[in-house]
Amino acid sequence: MAPTWAEDVDRDLVRSAGARLALLERGEGAYVWDADGKRYLDFLAGIAVNSLGHAHPVFVEAIARQAATLSHVSNYFATPPQLALAAQLKRLAGTGDTGRVYFGNSGAEANEAAFKLARLHGGADRPRILALKDAFHGRTMGTLALTGKPHMQQPFEPMVPGVEFLDSTIEALEAAMDERVAALFVEPIKGEAGVVELPAGYLQAAREITARSGALLIVDEIQTGAGRTGAWFAFQHAGIEPDAITVAKGIGGGFPIGALITFGRASELFYPGTHGSTFGGNPLGTAVASAVLGEIESGGLVEAAATHGARLRQVLESLDSSLVEGVRGRGLLLGVALRHPVAGAVVAAAQEHGLIVNAANERTVRIAPPLTIGDVEIDEFAELFAAALNTVESALLLENPTPEESA
Repeated sequence: MAPTWAEDVDRDLVRSAGARLALLERGEGAYVWDADGKRYLDFLAGIAVNSLGHAHPVFVEAIARQAATLSHVSNYFATPPQLALAAQLKRLAGTGDTGRVYFGNSGAEANEAAFKLARLHGGADRPRILALKDAFHGRTMGTLALTGKPHMQQPFEPMVPGVEFLDSTIEALEAAMDERVAALFVEPIKGEAGVVELPAGYLQAAREITARSGALLIVDEIQTGAGRTGAWFAFQHAGIEPDAITVAKGIGGGFPIGALITFGRASELFYPGTHGSTFGGNPLGTAVASAVLGEIESGGLVEAAATHGARLRQVLESLDSSLVEGVRGRGLLLGVALRHPVAGAVVAAAQEHGLIVNAANERTVRIAPPLTIGDVEIDEFAELFAAALNTVESALLLENPTPEESA
């Protein structure tokens, strides 16, 4: 029998998200508790959102402090937290004085703004926008048009026109690029595709190719930003300067906020009336994000993501499991590639054992813990994840016994 809360979900919530896995009531650090009091080690962090974990004092205090002064004023006015966060993001991204920031409330909104930026740059002379196959940039109509997943687009066709999808190779980009391309959109690591990194040298080549043709290079850092890969933003590993990046998720640490950060020539494209958001850049959201980023910086959590990510990867690669084929990703954004399409079963078994992870697709388990984890949490994860893999392995053997076992 389904629990009462599941009946409430089915009756009251739109079914676009499917069945909920549990009714979670509270969290602390890297742990959450459900309505029955069961504790889970959270190695998903709200899909790379809760950078500081749950109920971090800096996060809680920033909300309380700002809510007691000013929460919302609309975009007719500027506020100190908004200006402080814009300057902070420009510094961390390395835009220099020419950078500018547009604030929204989510990653999808940040990518919608980037889509408009591309159109403003392209005009009638550059109607083409390039994106990568199997990439994910959002679920709004504009960002879905940028998302290279036909099965997601099909129910909502026709899509916003002008977007073309390429294989993730330098050769495909070279062949597709011409002076009619307004922009290239890329994810440094395709999270929803199974935590798949771009080929070596791709971002450097993309920067050279787009610059040569006059197209914008727009990097979607929504899942990879805020220190998750061991750099503030994943494009920085490649040593390039894009024309714009989009950020969200981890910058707010659990508070809904997104941003478009522009560099150089792209900073002059928007003009009054071309875009806006009622809640975008509100003082509450920007104060919280500024506090979260400040704690990541002062706490050395970017460096910790690199160090703990390397240890976590080593743990995963040393697992004695016939299911694990390999590990992808960087820092604390990792994907465990499986030999069989059983990622959903592994996630379900992990939850039974008290561990939260995610199936990015049928053959990939995504791992994206808070940046605040340490050796204790990694050791506990290793034990719980190994138990989950063992549960699924045992089930597969029962369903498909070896000839010796059958005899």
